[in-house]
Amino acid sequence: MKRLVVDCPTGLAGDMLLAALLDLGVPRGVVEEPLRHLGLLDQLRLRVDEGRSGGLRGLRVTVTPLQSQPQERHWSELRGELERSPLQEPLRGKVLAVFALLAEAEAAVHGQAPEAVHFHELGALDTLVDVVGVCAALEHLACEELICACPPAGHGSVGTAHGRLPVPVPAVLELARRCGVPLAGSGDLPAGELLTPTGLALMAVHASRFGTSRGGWPEAVGVGLGHRVLDRPNLVRLWLEGQMSESQDGALPETVLVQECQLDDADGEAVAHLQACLRRAGALDVVCQPVQMKKGRSGVLVQALARPDRAAALRRIWFRESTTLGLREVVQQRWTLPRRERTVQTRLGPVRIKEAERPGGRTLKPEHDDLTALAEASGLPLAEVRRIALAACQPGTAEAEEALEEHP
Repeated sequence: MKRLVVDCPTGLAGDMLLAALLDLGVPRGVVEEPLRHLGLLDQLRLRVDEGRSGGLRGLRVTVTPLQSQPQERHWSELRGELERSPLQEPLRGKVLAVFALLAEAEAAVHGQAPEAVHFHELGALDTLVDVVGVCAALEHLACEELICACPPAGHGSVGTAHGRLPVPVPAVLELARRCGVPLAGSGDLPAGELLTPTGLALMAVHASRFGTSRGGWPEAVGVGLGHRVLDRPNLVRLWLEGQMSESQDGALPETVLVQECQLDDADGEAVAHLQACLRRAGALDVVCQPVQMKKGRSGVLVQALARPDRAAALRRIWFRESTTLGLREVVQQRWTLPRRERTVQTRLGPVRIKEAERPGGRTLKPEHDDLTALAEASGLPLAEVRRIALAACQPGTAEAEEALEEHP
C-alpha cells in the first residue's frame, strides 16, 4: 500500500502543502498544467524557492498577481467557472469539493446560504493556486491512503476582511466540527493563526483519517515552509510511507503502544483490579513485576501493551483505577508470527486452539480457561484434557477419533 503521511507541527496552510508536495518530487508541470487550463498562468507568477526556517531547509511557494484582482467573488460565480472549466475528473470534483466545504463553513458562521457566500481571502488568486495545485499533486501521487496528524489551530486573534477574529477562526472551527477533525493543542506555540480554512479543507477532503500512522518506513520526504517567522521551524512535512515487508521467518511488523507506571502505595488486590480493568479496556497484555523504588520502598512496575488507537481509553483507566500521578508511553515496533484461533470438538466439549506458524512448523496451544473448565466438569486431570484437545486437532487419525469417542 502506498501511504502519504502529513506532519503539521506548526499548523497547515495551502501554500505549505503545495511546497511540500513539490519538494516530495511532484513535477512542477503537474501543478502548472491545470492552472494553464484555468487561464491562471497569465495572471500570476508562481515562485518556488528553497529556503530555511529555524535552520531547517524546505521549499517555499509564493504567488504574485500580475494584474489587479476582484476584491471578492461569490461562491456561485466561482463554482460555475470551475464546472465549465476543462479540468478533468476526478481533479475537478476534488477542487469543487474543497471550495464547497469552504463555502458551507463560511455560510454557517455568517448565517447565510452557501450560494450567497462571497470569498475574501479564500477567493484570492493564491488560494485558487493552492487548492488546484494540491489537488493535482495528490492525484498524481495516487496514494491509497493519506494520514494527517491532528493540526494545531493556534490561539489569540488575527485580522481578516471581517475584522479581528478569535483564533481558531470561526470557519476553521466549523470545518473541524462538520468533518470530525480533531484539533491538537497549541498553547505552547506562538499566538496567531496556525491552521487556515484552506489547509484544513484540503485535508478534510483528501485525508483517510487524522491521527498517527500505524508504522512504516519513509521512502521519500518533502518539506514545505510557511512565510510566517516563528520561534521554531514553521513547516509541513510529508513522507511517502512504505509498508514493512514480511521477514524471512514469516513474521509481520506491527506498531504497538507501551504504557507503564510504578506503584508503591497499592496492595496486590488493587494491582490485580487495575490489570483486569486495563484488559477489559482493550489492552493486549498487562504484566507487573516487583521493583525497588526510592528510599528503599518496595513497589511494582505495571506495563500495558495496546494498539495506539486505545491510548486515550487506557489512560482514563490508569488515572481512575490506580494511585499513579503520571504515566509513561512509548510507541514500539514488534514482529508477530502468523496465527489464528479455531475451535475443536472433543468428547468433553469444545476447546479453543491457538495456531502459530513458526519457521520449524506449526504449533498448537489449547486455551487454558477451556481446559480447566472441562477438567473440573469431567473430573479428569488437566494434562489428560490437554492431550485429548491436541489429539482432536489431527482429523482423520486414531487419536482424533479417540478424542471424540464417548467413554463411560
